[in-house]
Amino acid sequence: MDSAHTARRQSVWGVAIAVSRACRCIAPAPRATSLSNRCSAISRRCALRVLGVDPGLTRCGIGVVEGSPGRPCRLVAVEVVRTEPDADLADRLLRLDQRLAELLAEHRPDAVAVERVFSQHNVRTVMGTAQAGAVAVLAAARFGAPVRTYTPSEVKAAVTGSGQAGKKQMATMVTRLLRLDTAPRPADAADALALAICHVWRGAAQARLQAAARAASAAGAASRGGHR
Repeated sequence: MDSAHTARRQSVWGVAIAVSRACRCIAPAPRATSLSNRCSAISRRCALRVLGVDPGLTRCGIGVVEGSPGRPCRLVAVEVVRTEPDADLADRLLRLDQRLAELLAEHRPDAVAVERVFSQHNVRTVMGTAQAGAVAVLAAARFGAPVRTYTPSEVKAAVTGSGQAGKKQMATMVTRLLRLDTAPRPADAADALALAICHVWRGAAQARLQAAARAASAAGAASRGGHR
């Protein structure tokens, strides 16, 4: 396993895991002549690669983006895994697991973002979505990538600024943010990319805050121990 996956896994379904602290080099550093320029150069080199999953049994959107907070994200890959509605449930879940494993091995994301299932009127639909989401979390855990789950409103707020945004607005913003010529289709693909973008912007910031809190706690404990 390379250095991009050195973070320890510390979560179960629905609970955040620490984001990998590794930094992905995406461009050579330009010559810098000042401290601010050097900091800017380092920021440009460091990017988080995230695989987003919009879970579903019939259609499961999977998108991979790379970026850092405050900077444009780059599309790496996007696809929709489809299974036949009349196929055996175990076979459908296995198909999804196998494809996720292939994409994780191919793109080696630093983290995986999965849509968190919430209550809906159609119980059968929400059950299938939950099962597909669990497969995605399991596949990421097996690969060793940290996982974070987001509600649809959290993703909408992060990408569009409104937690009530519709599908069309989401697709438009994803197209603009990734600087694509056309909107990703079907909507499952756009939703998966939105999840990945959301984690690039929110997950990295939350990981820094958690790391700072842990460092402060450790420093406080060391200080108290030194005064005994």
